[in-house]
Parts: sequence; C-alpha cells; structure tokens
Amino acid sequence: MKNVVKITSAQLSAGMLALALFTGCADSEEQKGDENGPLYAITTQLLTGDPVDSYVIVTDQAEQTASLSLDNAIRVSGRALGVGIPRSGALYVVSDDSATVTRYTLDGPKLEPTGTVSFASLGVKSLGEYQANFQFVSETKAYFFDGATAQVVIWNPEQMTVTGNIPLDALAIPDAVLAFSGAAVRLDGQLLMPVGWRPVSGVGITPKAGVVSIDTATDEATIATDERCGYTHDAAIGSDGKVYIATEAYGAAVRRLMGEEAPAPCLLKFDPQTRAFDPDFHRTLEELVGGGTAGTLVPGPPGTAYVRVLDETIAPVLEGTHPRTIASGTGWQWWELSLDTLTATPKASFPATSGSVFLFESENHTLYTEFGAGAASTTLRVLEDDGKPTVTTQGLSFSFVQLR
Repeated sequence: MKNVVKITSAQLSAGMLALALFTGCADSEEQKGDENGPLYAITTQLLTGDPVDSYVIVTDQAEQTASLSLDNAIRVSGRALGVGIPRSGALYVVSDDSATVTRYTLDGPKLEPTGTVSFASLGVKSLGEYQANFQFVSETKAYFFDGATAQVVIWNPEQMTVTGNIPLDALAIPDAVLAFSGAAVRLDGQLLMPVGWRPVSGVGITPKAGVVSIDTATDEATIATDERCGYTHDAAIGSDGKVYIATEAYGAAVRRLMGEEAPAPCLLKFDPQTRAFDPDFHRTLEELVGGGTAGTLVPGPPGTAYVRVLDETIAPVLEGTHPRTIASGTGWQWWELSLDTLTATPKASFPATSGSVFLFESENHTLYTEFGAGAASTTLRVLEDDGKPTVTTQGLSFSFVQLR
C-alpha cells in the first residue's frame, strides 16, 4: 500500500526510492510558526466511519512530536489521497468516489481549489489506492496508473487536461485484481512500477511478479513478468545499479495463513538496462532472515534495505484473521539486509511496527508510517534515527507532501 521525484546520482548511491507525490488541506492550530518555513499536507482516512471520509491537514509540524487535529481540515468523501510535486505549493486531491482530480493551490497557510480534471473519458471510475499511482514527470506532465482499467492516464497538471493514455492490456489477468505498487523508482529517464495481483474473491495472491517500465520521454511502456514470486510491491536500488523487487507484507501474511498454497515471499533482481528480471536470481525472504514470516523491502543506507519479520510473541496470529489485518497490524520487526552479500541482521534499535510501510520526504528527514491498532491512527517515524516518532494523525495516512 506503499512519490516519485527524479533520483540524482547521489540519491541512487544512497539507495533511495523515488516515491510518488502527495497531499493537502487547510488546518488550524498546527500552522503556528515561521510564515516562510516548511509546510506540509497530510491526508488521512477514517476508514471506520460510515460513510468513509478523509481529511486533508496542513501543518508545519511533520518533524516534531505532535498530535494533529482535524478541526478546519478539508473533508473529502471516500478514501482520499493528495498528490503533487514537493515544494510546488500545489496539491491534487482525489478520491475513490470519483474520477475527478481537484487542484488546490497554497494561499498563505491555506489551500484553495483552483481547477478540476476528470479521467472518466478513459473509463476510469475511481482514483483511490496509493499515492504512488500518481507520478509527476514535470509541471506539465503526470501519469496515473489505474489497475481497474489496466492503463496509464497521461495528464497535464498545469492545464488540468487529459493528454493521452498508455494501454497495459498484457497485465490484465482473468479473475484477478491488478494492483500497482505503493512505491515506484525513477532513474535514467525511466519510471519503474512494480505490479502484483490477487484473486477477485477470497484470500490469496497470484503467483506472478511484474514491473512496468516507462520511458518518460516517449511514453513507451515495457512489461516484464516472472512466475517465481507474488505480490511484488516493494523495491530498493542496490549498489550494482539493479533494482531488487520483493513481496510486500500482505503477500507474507497470506503465506502465513495459507502455507504452501500461497507463493513464498521472495526477492528478485530487475535490470533497468535490459528491462527484464534476472532469471538466475531468486531468494525467499524466509531464508534470508533465518525463517519466519517475512515481507516488505524498505530502502535503507547505501547498498542496504530493511526486511520486515513478523514477531508472533508481539502479534499472535489468531484463527480466522484476515491477512490485511496481519500486514497492517503491529508486531513486525526490522531486519537490515545487505543487497551486496544478501545477509540480514535484526535491527533491534527500531521498534516493531506495522508491516506495510510508506516513505515520505520532509525538509530534513525520510519518514515512514506506523499504523495504529484498528486503523485508528498513523504515526510518522524518522527512518535515519532508529524510528524516532514525530507527528500522529487520526485514521490511516497514505499521503504526505511538503507544500513549501
């Protein structure tokens, strides 16, 4: 369930993912501080409500310990996301209730609506899922990856117009839901989007991995698939320049519940030059961590990534538990994986958190999400400071953007 900015060579060597881009709103008390200092937008979804509503909060406290109020936040019907280019002062708010994108522009400490565009003409009905479904190439060109219609919508954020699309018919599998990754990688003029599938009904994952590679200059798409893995939604760049693709926590939770009926969570290697998976490289995540339920790959320091391992002494798996509950619940320990030697060691300094992780860039830090029990809250933690907690919001927050 894990914004993409162009990765510089320095960022590549740091092994950082370029993630999709994010959120906005008008808030209240949280905006006290430097009038010209950093300002952030966080969108949070109160999934326990009926109907479901989301709220866009503007705050200057993303790097501080604080609890954000929903007072004066922008309320959006449905599961909403905010996407955009960091520090641009513009936020594009979408919802799974419609195919309409609403642009908000920062006016002082508030966001004001300044335009809309609909993707309905291309058959799109919903704009939910993850922030990474929206990828911004420039101020005048962006992509929206739509799993329901197996296509990429090309649109102009400045003019608020649809300019084309990229069909991805080869990704459509009968009786399976196509789900694009919560993270994407940008390098060398390419946008790499991992892909996973799950059955339309019931619990399970499809034994198939995929990566869509798009040439951002020509909009030409290349599709690579692999039958040795499933629900590959995570990626990290190795010091060898290859992209390591891994099964997300949801796929690991399915394996925990279904045993060998589900594909084993694994690590694959993708070559961005050939745009293909390495046929000679395959490791199960279980073997890398010495056994247990393992999933998710979070980019770490140069040449490393973090794997999440479920600790059932903290979070026992009860009969009848849904795998989504396991994946988003607490009890996942952090292990640091060397992508050079493929050795993994427990990272005891990190607190156990939820299995699904999304990365956000604030002014000075890389932040990751920790979802509270019962989808009641989200706390952002500092990746480079052993998970030091910062701001907390009500509900589940999948969107974050630095507005200025």
